[in-house]
Amino acid sequence: MDFDLNPEQKDFQRVWRDFCETELKPYAHQIDETGELRWEAIRKMRDLGLLSLQVPEQYGGAALDTLSASIAVEELGRVCGSTALSISAHNGLGVGPIVRWGTEAQKAKFLPLLLDGEHLGALALTEPQAGSDLLNGAQTYAYRDGDEWVINGQKAWITNPKYAPVIVVLLRTDRDAGSRGFSHILVETDRAGLTIHPPEKKMGLKGSPTQMLTFENVRVPLDNLLGEEGRGFHQTMQTLDSGRISIGALSVGLAQGAFEEMVRYAQERHAFGEPIANKQAIQWMIADAAVEIEAARTLVYKASWLKDQGRDFGKTAAIAKLKASEVAEKVCHDAIQIHGSYGYSREYPVERMYRDQRLMTIGEGTSEIQRLVIARRVLEEQRILDPVR
Repeated sequence: MDFDLNPEQKDFQRVWRDFCETELKPYAHQIDETGELRWEAIRKMRDLGLLSLQVPEQYGGAALDTLSASIAVEELGRVCGSTALSISAHNGLGVGPIVRWGTEAQKAKFLPLLLDGEHLGALALTEPQAGSDLLNGAQTYAYRDGDEWVINGQKAWITNPKYAPVIVVLLRTDRDAGSRGFSHILVETDRAGLTIHPPEKKMGLKGSPTQMLTFENVRVPLDNLLGEEGRGFHQTMQTLDSGRISIGALSVGLAQGAFEEMVRYAQERHAFGEPIANKQAIQWMIADAAVEIEAARTLVYKASWLKDQGRDFGKTAAIAKLKASEVAEKVCHDAIQIHGSYGYSREYPVERMYRDQRLMTIGEGTSEIQRLVIARRVLEEQRILDPVR
């Protein structure tokens, strides 16, 4: 298994890094302060394939492999966590399910809108009383009335809804069928009865809108069912497996950005007559960060590679997401420590990076959920290898 990037991937990475350095990095502080994404940059992303990373060419997409998509998200996360999160959610959560399970009519209707550079996609899973425990806690419900679905309920902590022309919504279509009672339904955001509430006031990732949705007798055609009825929970689990790779890549990007800032500052800052980079305590933090980032990136690349090979990648994606998100937290912590008092100032990017990374161990499954997923897979594999036990 060789994770050396091929020439095409290296070209993509160079182009994306140049774009991020010029179109996002100088504006990351402004995005954080205003709570608004830089749409001038997002419109340019359309031509770079950043809005259609794994959409097939026949639908106007870039048709990239998962490893290339991970590289793209990492480069975005390296300079602006808010933009990276919104673009990651757009590709993996908003667009991905339509590409994977949508009918040709649904793809023809919604993909041109989602890829036009003026909109971003969204997926609505979480509810006010249902985060990690969607199976038992999710209550948003849809029933048939003639040739329409009628939807009632609430969703919480949803990324990008104010920019979305359509939202993929997980809801119950049969309250008595357990995991087989969930379906995905496409809900256009101009439907009567849908309220998109103001963005939440968050600790970090302030430029990426996170909002509550309320459905009050929202009607959509029966044809807006995405995939098979009763397969929504299964589709969600598959979507989250892929999403963990993307959040892992975003975490690596945040860690890499903080790492670069800590190294730069350690070389510029003098104390006791020399750069603090000469101090052993500082060097150890730099060394630990370099080691941990490399380990996290390798795990993200491995999960990406497994997915591209058509192999089972769920456990590795959980491992990669867990490792990368916790590495991001440690590296951003140490970056502030090296900056000292200045690291606590909003004038330095490590302060923003520290706030932004905090969601990574929560979103797309908390660290605790990742450990459950990993442990259960390990135990299942052990039973298969040694059935006597």
